[in-house]
Amino acid sequence: MESARQFALLACVAVSFSQAACVASAELEGDDEAVEEVQQAAITVNALTVNALTVNALTVNALTVNALTVNALTVNSLMGNSRLKDALRTPESRELLSFIVGCALPEEARLDVKIDGVPYSFAGDLGLAPEWGSKRGSCDEDCQEWVSACLLARVNYRGEHVMISLRGQHEALSSTKRERARYDEAEATYFGNVFQKPQRLFACLAPGKKQIPRVCGPSIKNCPIDVVGKCEDLCDGPRSDGSFLNCHDREPLDLPCGPPVFPRGTDRYKASVSVFLE
Repeated sequence: MESARQFALLACVAVSFSQAACVASAELEGDDEAVEEVQQAAITVNALTVNALTVNALTVNALTVNALTVNALTVNSLMGNSRLKDALRTPESRELLSFIVGCALPEEARLDVKIDGVPYSFAGDLGLAPEWGSKRGSCDEDCQEWVSACLLARVNYRGEHVMISLRGQHEALSSTKRERARYDEAEATYFGNVFQKPQRLFACLAPGKKQIPRVCGPSIKNCPIDVVGKCEDLCDGPRSDGSFLNCHDREPLDLPCGPPVFPRGTDRYKASVSVFLE
């Protein structure tokens, strides 16, 4: 996150600017795109089918405090911290941890723990912050922003299973032509930091969109995530895959000309995840 140190001028001077590949099979006929899809299929198919994260689990939970991010995302760290261990006794905490591990760690990672004698397993998936899972790992600001953007992108108003394509400027969120063709309806871009207190939960609308029913329900006015405005006004992009990056948490000032100028105190997030639907 970067503070936007820009100030409005009285006079305006004109100035001359996910991840989710669903692939059952592909025939290899020397086509690079087909080869790419086969290589990605094993590591990205789960991003389209994973259960939806509920708002309650995301916003009211002991796992989103510093006790989790300053330590490694490993079994020993989780079970060695009494506060985290107590939190995992609730279904909401276990739900959130499942999504945190899925967003942060690669699919070969797996955390198997026992809470009050009951075994639970949390599987990695996307791998947006694999270093967090190392023995001496922790989750710095960059890690927190990527995992947060992923968590926000997976929120579902009704807690329903929905197939989505996650994209962004991260190698774990690369997409193929087939995925982009199938999931071609841009929904929104998500960014923020769920690990800070208070939480920073933001989204911006994709071009042409006025609502985000999957996440917000019938209206963005009562959305648990702050829908700040239009992505084209708040972020850089879109990139070739349709995703936006470097998004701000406030709309720019309404000036008659010149480049966008954001109010003092506006924060910019380097990590963001754009969602596309079928």
